Amino acid sequence: MVDRTTVLVLGTGELSSELVLSFQRLGTRATAVPAPTGAAALRTLIDRHTPQVVVVQSPAADLGADVVQALAGLEEVAVFPTPGALRLASDREALRTLAANELGLPTAPFWFAGSVDELTAVAEHAGLPLTITPVTHAANEGAGRSVLSRLEDVDVAWHRAVAAGGDRVMAETAVDVTAEFTMLTVRTQGQAGPVVQFCEPIGHRHETGGPLELWQPQLLSEPALDAARSIAARIVNKLGGTGLFTVDLLLGADPESGAEEVYFATVHPMLTGAGFVTTRSQRLSQFDLHARAILGLPVDTIMISPAAGEVSRPAADRAALGRALPDALAIAESDVRLSGEVCVALATAPDVVRARDRAHQVAAVLNHSAAINQAGT
Repeated sequence: MVDRTTVLVLGTGELSSELVLSFQRLGTRATAVPAPTGAAALRTLIDRHTPQVVVVQSPAADLGADVVQALAGLEEVAVFPTPGALRLASDREALRTLAANELGLPTAPFWFAGSVDELTAVAEHAGLPLTITPVTHAANEGAGRSVLSRLEDVDVAWHRAVAAGGDRVMAETAVDVTAEFTMLTVRTQGQAGPVVQFCEPIGHRHETGGPLELWQPQLLSEPALDAARSIAARIVNKLGGTGLFTVDLLLGADPESGAEEVYFATVHPMLTGAGFVTTRSQRLSQFDLHARAILGLPVDTIMISPAAGEVSRPAADRAALGRALPDALAIAESDVRLSGEVCVALATAPDVVRARDRAHQVAAVLNHSAAINQAGT
């Protein structure tokens, strides 16, 4: 019975808090706790909360290998995602090799290096520019990432990447990308076997030192959308398990024909910030979908309205942001989420262009109030 189920979410923060609320609305006793720092700490949490379900909302690299191994040994508890999926998704080298070599998914050309000398050899062989990232995934997805455009900067790129975690890096050819987008993919268990469903693609834009912008739907041609769904289904089915998976993809163009090409980038077997826009765009948000799938309840991925979001970190106290809320929320179909130092401006509209414009207006009001407050201090 769902109403007797105790759910323990490993990891804290806005995503975990929203997920706990979704579980609680379904009648469970759900709690989020900081990710344990060792197998003994995990055992203590299990003994204290006696959950039937453990949901990991923290990358395996942050948990540590001993915790992931201990999760695999919890015979009396259902663990989501599977420990195997956690391990694989946290290791860019293993994941990319699996995706390209075993599953045959299209990816940007990539290489791995375990030293400055190896990275130099890769750069000389592959040519520049290259995108350099740590092999180990961490909670901050962009940590250690840089674009290498000069051979004399290899040492800097190497040390930036390994400082973010691990002792190996991945180098990718910087393909001509026209869009970065995410396919939220829900895997459930049906009577005839696993069932995979897709949300409408979510576009996103990053700027160095600037906001993260999100919108749904990201407009794609039918062939590109079919390719994106195929890639997402294949990698998710390979990871296995039940729940929501965040599959990140790149949209580029074939250098010869000019036709659209979809490339696999990475997958997270858990919630990420890219799906936050679904709190306004879909009947069931990413949090609701994850909770329902884990509990074995029916899901649907219906989008009810185009929506957009803009994430920023305004340097203002809560009082200043509170004073700005009336003006921000006066913008049509707008919403604001404040969590810690992060401010998420959300908006819906009849089309995605207007939704993005409204979300930007909301963020601008909040950022303006922050600037005024900072200038006055």
